[in-house]
Amino acid sequence: MKKLRSLIKQLAVTDHMKKEELNTLIWEFICYSPQWPVRNHQQQLLDEARKFSVSVSDPHFANRELNVNGYIWGSGKIKILLTHGWGSKAADFYELIDALRQLDTMIISFDAPGNGSSEGELSNLLLYAGAVKAVVKHHGAPGIAIGHSLGAMANAIGLSDTPPGSLINLSPLIRLKENFISSMISQNVSQPDQDYFFQTFNERFDMDPADFNMNDVYRFGENVKHWLAYDSQDMVSPYPYLQDFIQKHPSIQTQNYVGVGHERIIKDERIIQMILELTKAEIDRG
Repeated sequence: MKKLRSLIKQLAVTDHMKKEELNTLIWEFICYSPQWPVRNHQQQLLDEARKFSVSVSDPHFANRELNVNGYIWGSGKIKILLTHGWGSKAADFYELIDALRQLDTMIISFDAPGNGSSEGELSNLLLYAGAVKAVVKHHGAPGIAIGHSLGAMANAIGLSDTPPGSLINLSPLIRLKENFISSMISQNVSQPDQDYFFQTFNERFDMDPADFNMNDVYRFGENVKHWLAYDSQDMVSPYPYLQDFIQKHPSIQTQNYVGVGHERIIKDERIIQMILELTKAEIDRG
């Protein structure tokens, strides 16, 4: 978190900064995932897990393979994959994991590159999706995949070839480019400097960030049961973007939890109870 505060402080005084120097700073601001300490109850949860690791190639930042740390709780009938959002980690699903452990489940989660205990200084959606693919290759396709925020889009990409039986999304991020723009506007980055950032993004990734749109990356058919929880007042994942996605996929069951908040949605008791009910139904179906 100290690094993020430092980046924000530097972005406040860029008048005499050269174009390339400022662009490097913007890249760090956009792609640095804030690190939050593990709390005591979260550490106890991690201590009770079976540990594993997979590797993910990072050709855009580190230029090497990154070690991704994962955790497994239980060995039950339904395999559940949990994919966290930006600036988060597996342990942040504490309340949900604790509840799901009471059922006949195998819960698998991981710290995405640049998050939690996994390697990486900077992160991006492709690293998240690469971690999902690596975990599924190691442990097999999940019966239920749960994604929060950026993790929902990572699941859409990473599970495209190995679809789960059911998909649960919590406040999914819908348009990545617009999220970048919002972040830069919050720090008063000028339009020319935003344009230059996107130019260098296209050069580095050989694609436009507008391509990272849930409407484009989501390829699951109606055979994948999908339940989606959101907050229509969410400013991180604005409802108009989500509404557009939902209208294009009318088979998705949705529920609006007004005022729950983008981050708190993974801890809300009502949502956890609904996930438990959906999981019990999957177990009963066999």
